[in-house]
Amino acid sequence: MAILKKEPRSKFYELLQQQIQNEFTASQQYVALAVWFDNSDLPQLAKFFYRQALEERNHALAITQYLMDTEHHVEIPRTGEIRNDFTDAAELVELALEQEKEVAADFRTLMKAAREEDDYQGEQFLQWFLKEQVEEVSTMSTLLNVVRRSNGNLFDVETYLVREALGGDAPDAEMPPVAGGAL
Repeated sequence: MAILKKEPRSKFYELLQQQIQNEFTASQQYVALAVWFDNSDLPQLAKFFYRQALEERNHALAITQYLMDTEHHVEIPRTGEIRNDFTDAAELVELALEQEKEVAADFRTLMKAAREEDDYQGEQFLQWFLKEQVEEVSTMSTLLNVVRRSNGNLFDVETYLVREALGGDAPDAEMPPVAGGAL
């Protein structure tokens, strides 16, 4: 049985542990957004955000798998605060966009820490996440533009989601392995 590195850990590995919480929190926040849309009889927007929730869950468990693969102790954290009260669709998508921008900043911080510690394997692991965040920020920016241009007609947004299959791509074969398997 491998002896797991629990204490002390480098700044990079502490940040990775924190990122697991960030990803699970993002997942739960996306569930809250999906439920709001689902409860508003907007099934395409709900489906989009339920998918986003699964994606964030998979990201958390990919980081978990990496920590296990590098023989580091992993603690599954509770999530942070989740917002459930909203007044309109644009508010939800704005929250999602800000969340993705924060996650992108988190991964840049992680990359910097790995680089400062000469952790080349850590840098290599993070490459996929950096690429993914460019896509996520772009997707949420586009969705926010579409919601704003719809002038309150969310059925146009629903039609757009079906037509463009936004966020409905096949799983990325280059994604790092996910603990327990990706959903």
